[in-house]
Amino acid sequence: MPTSLPQCPSAPRSVQPLRSALLAAQRLSQCRGSRSQRGSGACHSQGRQVTHPTAHPRTSRTLDDDSGFASFAPEPIVTTPGASAFSEVEDDLQIHRLLRETGQHIKIPMIDEDRFDTQYPESQAEEPSSSGSGCPVYVMLPLDTVWVVERDGKRISVLKKERSLDIALHTLKQAGVEGVMVDVWWGIVERAGPRQYDFSAYKRLFYKVAAAGLKVQAVMSFHAAGGNVGDTCKIPLPKWVLEIGERNPDIFYTDKAGHRNRECLSLGCDEVPLFWGRTPVLMYRDFINAFADKFQHLFGTVITEVTVGLGPAGELRYPSYPEGDGRWRFPGVGEFQCYDKFMLESLRRTAEAAGHAEWGLSGPHDAGHYNSSSWETGFFVSQNGSWNTAYGHFFLSWYSNMLLEHADRVLSSAAEVLNKHGRPRVFNSMRDASNGHVIYEFTPACKMGIKLAGVHWWFKSRAHAAELTAGYYNTRDRDGYLPFMAMLRRHDASLSFTCVEMRDCEHPPEGRCSPQALLQQVIEAAEKYGVPLSGENALQRYDDYAFERIAESAFGRNARAGRLTQVTFLRMGDLMFDNWDAFSRFLNRMRNKA
Repeated sequence: MPTSLPQCPSAPRSVQPLRSALLAAQRLSQCRGSRSQRGSGACHSQGRQVTHPTAHPRTSRTLDDDSGFASFAPEPIVTTPGASAFSEVEDDLQIHRLLRETGQHIKIPMIDEDRFDTQYPESQAEEPSSSGSGCPVYVMLPLDTVWVVERDGKRISVLKKERSLDIALHTLKQAGVEGVMVDVWWGIVERAGPRQYDFSAYKRLFYKVAAAGLKVQAVMSFHAAGGNVGDTCKIPLPKWVLEIGERNPDIFYTDKAGHRNRECLSLGCDEVPLFWGRTPVLMYRDFINAFADKFQHLFGTVITEVTVGLGPAGELRYPSYPEGDGRWRFPGVGEFQCYDKFMLESLRRTAEAAGHAEWGLSGPHDAGHYNSSSWETGFFVSQNGSWNTAYGHFFLSWYSNMLLEHADRVLSSAAEVLNKHGRPRVFNSMRDASNGHVIYEFTPACKMGIKLAGVHWWFKSRAHAAELTAGYYNTRDRDGYLPFMAMLRRHDASLSFTCVEMRDCEHPPEGRCSPQALLQQVIEAAEKYGVPLSGENALQRYDDYAFERIAESAFGRNARAGRLTQVTFLRMGDLMFDNWDAFSRFLNRMRNKA
């Protein structure tokens, strides 16, 4: 997502710090009390690291360079609102002191972790929702909540800053947060080798979340961290997968210049058994099955949704705007990612079947480059652009259908293992049968979902260039989101969509942006097919304009209330607690539909 937010004409100085992904120095000046005396630091859209003049934060010893794991900065400090001490909270004495200073009365129950598997769900099942009649709010946990360290010569997965995490989770619960979203990283869990799964740190995390009375939305993150806006750590794909990629680089998405994107696997090889006899779809299926086998006792009570990662940043899209390595800058149109040999072979076969073999040689030759403007290209220009020709319709249909078929394949496999015999189910409805009997219908206790990206730049142009390169064949004359909704409906899956906090006026006119119109289109498409829709904010903001827009997206002034089933807020960390008063007011508003 773009990191630059120009000031709206009507916006006061309070929203000026939103420029360039919310500059940390501007944010620090708004902190209360002793917080104004803290040192300067670096702020990102998804988290913040602060250097304190009197504190010397420790960092976990990360793996060797060849492992691929790395922190871009010392661990972010997570603390409770109103705290005057910002040294690390690593032992019980410091925790008790912090609680006394903040006036917080947080009771962290002592639960026998060895018996947690069987004792928690029954005790939590009767608790009412924290959100009342409003819109439930989930909070994303830091990307590196689960990490890999080396201890005694062994590489193990751990929770970073456990005790401060305990306090933060219970603080969220008391404030009315419904649950948390957490990335379950492929590169961490299956790092040791094929089918060698390590969920030990996640088991401990879910225990802590459950003890706080919160729920979990678990994201099966089959992508790498470190290449997207706000990524504060580097988590690669499993090393054994990357080694296969060294021998066969066509497993990665490739642009027309031949650059390989190692953030995730190309959908072109979905059904090619290159990975120790398994295809990517089988690897995803086995991973989700192992997760469900390990945690199915928590389904429906603690773990309420498994979100299946389907591309970069976990979103169903192509990596068409890779800002992390500097190739793309907002609001560039991006580039088509169809140049690995598997994608090109599919394009060739499809073109031959259409009777135009010449269309299958490559992608469009006149689509510009990553940072082109729409009108600078022959393909995306509004008047007489190639996108609106017979060839353009053919290519864009193929490109988008490949993305749609990828989601269909992966969700079919995921649904098979999530819903197989023995998984927890909940009562859904009852109806009378023709023979006088009553039929009771049950649904899976843990729902399945995906994420779509809010690619809102160039939305006001006819071609919608950025959406096209991302894989969404959406133009002024064609609703490209309806096929995705139909697919989700078949799988009884939910959808999470970003950019719910953005307003059109916050973006430069040359980008032809309209996050508001894009969100409205997605809302209407989801409603047409009955797909549950939740929203996420793309940037971490705490100004009134952002909160107003999120609430409006959730409840709507011109639409019936409850359009969004929930909102997931990005992200827990220092910046959230620095702005705790504003966030608390937002939670109260979402809870009461104010």
